[in-house]
Amino acid sequence: MILNTASVFGVVKMLFILTGVMVFLRFIGRLMIAKRNLEEEREWKRKSRDFERERQQKMRLFGKTEVITKKERQANKNSMPSTVQDVEFEEV
Repeated sequence: MILNTASVFGVVKMLFILTGVMVFLRFIGRLMIAKRNLEEEREWKRKSRDFERERQQKMRLFGKTEVITKKERQANKNSMPSTVQDVEFEEV
């Protein structure tokens, strides 16, 4: 019967290997967190830019009325978004 014994050198080597793997995994995890934070920051800046652009456009067009005839609506039906709302005429 063969008896295997653990040597001191083998135990130390195993501890160094495990420590190295843990340090490597921790480093990779921090890199992934940094990448995620950069992506979130880019998305936040894009949304902020879009919001500011839309705000400026609405302030420029504030109080102006746009009249679209039925012919124009039918001609532009495919290209125009469905934000047009028909309202009934009321005489004051």
